[in-house]
Amino acid sequence: MFDIGFWELTVIAVVALLVIGPERLPRVARTAGLWLGRARRFVSSVKADIDREIAADELKKTLARQAGSEGLYDIIEDTRKTIQDTVHEAAAPKAEAPPKAATDEALTHKSNDAGG
Repeated sequence: MFDIGFWELTVIAVVALLVIGPERLPRVARTAGLWLGRARRFVSSVKADIDREIAADELKKTLARQAGSEGLYDIIEDTRKTIQDTVHEAAAPKAEAPPKAATDEALTHKSNDAGG
């Protein structure tokens, strides 16, 4: 954020020592540290709030896009109904077909009658 090097900090410390004095400097430094910590926590909480708001906006946009694609939901519902109908038709008992042996005999007798 700020580009403060060693020499800048040294100059700040010397000026603070001259202006404030050696007796009050530790208390002022402690208070400054507390205020700096509070400011950092405040900035980080504001950043977190902004990130949450951005994520919420992106989620709203995504939901709006999905709500706009109703055709997809219709296709899914049609496919689901088709699958259910197919399953019900496969599970439903079919009309009884004549036994295979009976149909074979009927075909055999007819062919004998025609040849006869």
